[in-house]
Amino acid sequence: MNRKTSFAVGEYYHIYNRGVEKRSIFLNKGDYSRFSGLLFLCNSTKSVDFREIPEGRTFGVERGEILVDIGAYCLMPNHFHLLLREKKENGISLFMKKLSTGYSMYFNLKNKRNGSLFQGRFKSTHANKDEYLRYLFAYIHLNPVKLINHNWKEEGIKDLEQTQSFLGKFKYSSYLDYVGSGPRSEGVILNKSAFPEYFETKKELNDYINDWLQFSEGPTFGDKGVGVLR
Repeated sequence: MNRKTSFAVGEYYHIYNRGVEKRSIFLNKGDYSRFSGLLFLCNSTKSVDFREIPEGRTFGVERGEILVDIGAYCLMPNHFHLLLREKKENGISLFMKKLSTGYSMYFNLKNKRNGSLFQGRFKSTHANKDEYLRYLFAYIHLNPVKLINHNWKEEGIKDLEQTQSFLGKFKYSSYLDYVGSGPRSEGVILNKSAFPEYFETKKELNDYINDWLQFSEGPTFGDKGVGVLR
């Protein structure tokens, strides 16, 4: 089966997928932690065995040459979003194969299940325009709002302060790596320098995201698909 999106070195892509039959793929903090670790470890031309890494040292492993640049990510209970730049030829495909296989093996073994965990091959859209690429930094980081207000895009935000507080405490995205008060160990997952510097300060990005929160229809981008998963 041929993929609709062709990947090219130096180009940016929104990558996303969800659990088969919309099932949850992250059941607890350990699952989120494992996937976050794999985002870092699988981004390498080398093979890395999680079992050989001392506890608490995941983000300190020397990976060697990386396959993709990661600009943003968000992990939701039954799906995930990534913003990637292809760094090496076939880098995205190899990275996603390692990531999906590694996490599926972990999840199936832990939960004594068999079969596919994800709903087919990962999906992708080409972020080939500045406006769209910039927008994805808001779209991806605003996904967690659905956890406290599923219909916020249709109904609007009733309590802006509560929503902002929730986003500021959500650990399973790269939002805090952009607007948080200090560095996190997960920060090494990202390579911010490989992406355009749309936001010169933390406040500029935060203001941009808050603008979307207060927009009555929520983040949309015309008729262009952005990988809406529920």
